Amino acid sequence: MPAKIPGTPVQLMPEIRPGQSVELLKELHILTRDGRINQDSRRKLKQVYHLYQFIEPLLQDVRGEHPDLSLVDHGAGKSYLGFILYDLFFKGLDGNPHIYGIETRPELVARSEELAARLGFAGMSFLNLSVAESIASDRLPARVDVVTALHACNTATDDAIRFALAKQARYIVLVPCCQAEVAAVLRKNKGAAVKREVLAEIWRHPIHTREFGSHLTNVLRCLQLEAHGYQVNVTELVGWEHSMKNELIIATRKGKPMPRQAERLNELLETLGLDELKARFFTPPRGAARDADRPT
Repeated sequence: MPAKIPGTPVQLMPEIRPGQSVELLKELHILTRDGRINQDSRRKLKQVYHLYQFIEPLLQDVRGEHPDLSLVDHGAGKSYLGFILYDLFFKGLDGNPHIYGIETRPELVARSEELAARLGFAGMSFLNLSVAESIASDRLPARVDVVTALHACNTATDDAIRFALAKQARYIVLVPCCQAEVAAVLRKNKGAAVKREVLAEIWRHPIHTREFGSHLTNVLRCLQLEAHGYQVNVTELVGWEHSMKNELIIATRKGKPMPRQAERLNELLETLGLDELKARFFTPPRGAARDADRPT
């Protein structure tokens, strides 16, 4: 038998789960147009399943309490994540489970609407809305169960957090990407910081400013979520090869704000000369934890 040439297509393999939409996998370029799969595609499919294994238990937990599960994918782009979740979990469920894709680029919203209609994914909606509009829009539920943001660039992850907090989401799943805002403020204030604080040596060199700024951004996000009453788990999203930004943040709403984490967040901002970012990394008002204990 002749040896296989690396990278040549092979027949569809058992990696494809029963009931999965072959048409969707073609649209996501996991399968070729003739329904075949090669080694690169096989790796990509394993990465998709790896991401799904983090999200599926959260969906199962919500589903165990009520059938009308709602998930909002913020900064959805081409809505690949939403389509995968719908195909693997939402499709065929009883009740009225729904996935909403929020995206500011109208051409991507139109493309996703066309694909959902072609696939018969009736429980998907795509909305061309800003963050502020999505919080106020009556086209979205007053409360949602799960908010996701996959590789939402720079401040788009913070926008997803703002939306999730406003909607009191039970779970928040974030894979941040291309974080530049904090690094830009560190860079702007670097001269004064180096004179005042020995810690500024951590980000004195430009490459360190970028790397430290990216790491610090996620630290601030975790403190913010904890301050608002979420339990936070941070891990690595192994195998998602399309970006070096591989940090996965999963937050579970526990209800009561944590004043100590709010204090630590604000102290960190002040220590590092990032006071101007307090509006972005906002914390609950003082007394919110006491108010949460009061009977309604």
